Amino acid sequence: MSFLSLSNLLKPSTWGTVRGGVHPEYRKALTSEAETLRMPIPQLLRVPLQQHSGAMAEPLVQRDDYVLKGQLIGKARGTMSANIHAPTSGRVIALGAFTAPHPSGLPVPTITIRPDGEDKWGPHLPRLRPEMADPDEIAAHIELAGIVGLGGAAFPAAVKLNQRKRHAVDTLLLNGAECEPYLTCDDRLMRENAEEIVDGAGIMGRAIGVKQIIVGIESNKPDAITALRRFKFALGIPFSVKVVPAQYPMGSAKHLVLAVTGKEVPARARTAEMGVLVYNVGTAHAVHLAVRYGEPLISRVITVSGRGVARPSNVKVLIGTPISDIIDFCGGFVGEIDRVILGGPMMGHPVASLRVPVVKGTCGVLAMTVSETRKSDQMPCIRCGSCVGACANGLTPFDLNAKIQAGDLEGAAKVGLMDCMSCGSCAYACPSGIPLLQAFDYARGKLAERQGRKHQQEETKRLAAARKAREEAIAEAKKQMMLKRKAEMAAKKKAEEAAAASEMPPPATGSAIQGEATP
Repeated sequence: MSFLSLSNLLKPSTWGTVRGGVHPEYRKALTSEAETLRMPIPQLLRVPLQQHSGAMAEPLVQRDDYVLKGQLIGKARGTMSANIHAPTSGRVIALGAFTAPHPSGLPVPTITIRPDGEDKWGPHLPRLRPEMADPDEIAAHIELAGIVGLGGAAFPAAVKLNQRKRHAVDTLLLNGAECEPYLTCDDRLMRENAEEIVDGAGIMGRAIGVKQIIVGIESNKPDAITALRRFKFALGIPFSVKVVPAQYPMGSAKHLVLAVTGKEVPARARTAEMGVLVYNVGTAHAVHLAVRYGEPLISRVITVSGRGVARPSNVKVLIGTPISDIIDFCGGFVGEIDRVILGGPMMGHPVASLRVPVVKGTCGVLAMTVSETRKSDQMPCIRCGSCVGACANGLTPFDLNAKIQAGDLEGAAKVGLMDCMSCGSCAYACPSGIPLLQAFDYARGKLAERQGRKHQQEETKRLAAARKAREEAIAEAKKQMMLKRKAEMAAKKKAEEAAAASEMPPPATGSAIQGEATP
């Protein structure tokens, strides 16, 4: 690509737009003006040990243990893991498998706590003075607090922060787009806690060593834009707000980077490689609480919405609160409920049971009536190209689906299957009602399974070869040892014979020979 064509791609007049995407009916008015409510402590808290990207945390408590609020109850296992803390004080009544808030609905190790109602804090985390702390101290503190990305991916925040050691990062980008329909928890957080968010961003910015901090907000959140534009600096780092179009999936990190900075992140590359680290605004708020007040991540704000909820609200809930309790707090169900979704309607997933808990990555609980969900019979693909126009990654979803239906998963991978980010825009735009997203998720799962088996076979072969090499090395070592011992024994025998020979008297001569007559 020539310099001229590159400069045309990045000229300011094109910033703020991304390819593809859709404009669904946002339905944010249900909760956008609802101030955040604090939910009372529920009767039971179910805290999964796997509520983040990476390895499951290791339990530090047993049944009948009494725990205090903020106490470490699950220790991060390895670099890609996160600490788990008790959301309130109470007694551990169970430690075992429980249904996970995950599309699979499979059980995961879970700590069940019966709160005592006293909400008694244990020792807080040590506080830091970020103005004086070095980057490694700040990163370690964020790791200690168990903070993960609160936009939904739940990637350990400290792990992302440490990308500064591998890449020259000059920009911290806060994601305040919140492009999913219904969801307004980030909007309310920005409107109600703007100063704390900016402070948390400044803390992370100092840890990374960036030259600027930008928050990207969709144009349909004017009050949040106004609240954050009051600030020009975050702990001495230049701070600004960039307004981006209300377009789904603007909340995707790579697309937000393109819209705000004009930098296009290559497929399967990370934004850090382009000099930008992206964090959700909720993550910045959690960092503020951890560093300034020593509070680990034990609660979060979620949106409870949909026409199936009596009182749609934004609610601050403790991690581990069952969905059934949250629905009851918001007045219960009304109308004919078609499904309950964790997250947004585009990328969220139906829940297997209302007993599943809220985890760190949960941003919403939607009770959707029959009138809100799409009901249409699936028709054959007419190759209209609507899915191609909607794909924000420039893929050809109808071609991907055709290869998947034909069983050619490798062929689908060659034309971009692994670059799909599961935003669901293609399925939303499809006039034939083809479940493209489910097909792509299925295909990626099958490919991962095949690759897992292939890796297992290769690992088995490697281990067998290594074992054979060890056995041959041991046999060779034994052989050399035996040869050495034989050589040593032969040398010893030869030396003994030589010594014995040197000690024998000289042979007699002439008449001295016994028994010989003399003349």
